Amino acid sequence: MAATLAEKSCTPCRGGIPPLSREAAEEYHRQAPEWGLLDEAARIERTYRFKNFAEAFSFVERAALAEAEGHHPDICFGWGYATVLLRTKKIKGLHENDFIMAAKLDRIAAAAPG
Repeated sequence: MAATLAEKSCTPCRGGIPPLSREAAEEYHRQAPEWGLLDEAARIERTYRFKNFAEAFSFVERAALAEAEGHHPDICFGWGYATVLLRTKKIKGLHENDFIMAAKLDRIAAAAPG
C-alpha cells in the first residue's frame, strides 16, 4: 500500500473473487480509522457531522464522485449529518475499493465549509 488510499482509483470489481479477509480489512482500516469496521469485517460505515442540512446535502452532492469511481455507497443524510455505508455488493463484503472510496470521502468532508 505504497500510495495513500485517497490517491488510488477504484478498479472494476466484477465479482468472482473473495471479499477481504478480516486481517486484510483490519490492515486497510488502519488507513481509515474513523470508519467503523462492522458485520465481521463485511462493511465499513461512518457518520459525518455538519452544521446544518445544507452542508450535509452539499457533502452528499460532492460524494457523487463515487459514480466516476464506479462505486455506489449507501448514503443516508439529514439535518447536520451524513452516514455512509460501504461494501462491495458483488462479493458481499469488503474490497480495497471500499477503503479507497472511504479515504476520498474523508477528503471531501474535510474540505467542507465549517
